[in-house]
Amino acid sequence: MRQVACAILVRDGRLLLGFRSPHRRSYPSCWDVLGGHLEPGETPEQALVREVQEEVGLTSTAFQPVGELPEPFPERYGPARLYFFAVTAWDGGEPAMLGDEHTELRWFDVEAACALPDLACSGYQQIFRAIGRPASQ
Repeated sequence: MRQVACAILVRDGRLLLGFRSPHRRSYPSCWDVLGGHLEPGETPEQALVREVQEEVGLTSTAFQPVGELPEPFPERYGPARLYFFAVTAWDGGEPAMLGDEHTELRWFDVEAACALPDLACSGYQQIFRAIGRPASQ
C-alpha cells in the first residue's frame, strides 16, 4: 500500500495550501496540502522534509504529526495511508512554487481552508481544525 507524507505549513494561525495543476494525474485542479509518496526505505518524516524542499524550497525544522487518513478515493487512486504533519518552523524564507505541481500557493485561515469548495478531500477539514485548536493546558 502506498504511503504519503502530507505537510501543512502553519504561520500565524494560517495554513499553506497549493492549487494542483490541471494536468496532474491525481487530484487535478483542487486545493491540496503539500507532500507526496514515501520512497523505498523512507520514513514519513523523511519524506515530509524532502517533499517540502522539492515543492516549495524550504527545509522543515519543526513539525509534529496531526493525524492520519486512508486514501479518500481508493477506487480511483488505489489504497494508501496519508500521514499529516503541521510544519511550524522552516529555513529558507518564503515558500516558492517549484516545478509544475501547483499553479498557486496561498495562506488560509482554518475555517476558510475548511470551506473551500474545491478542497482535495473533505477529510482534510478534521486535520485543519485539529491544527487550529489551541493546545490543552
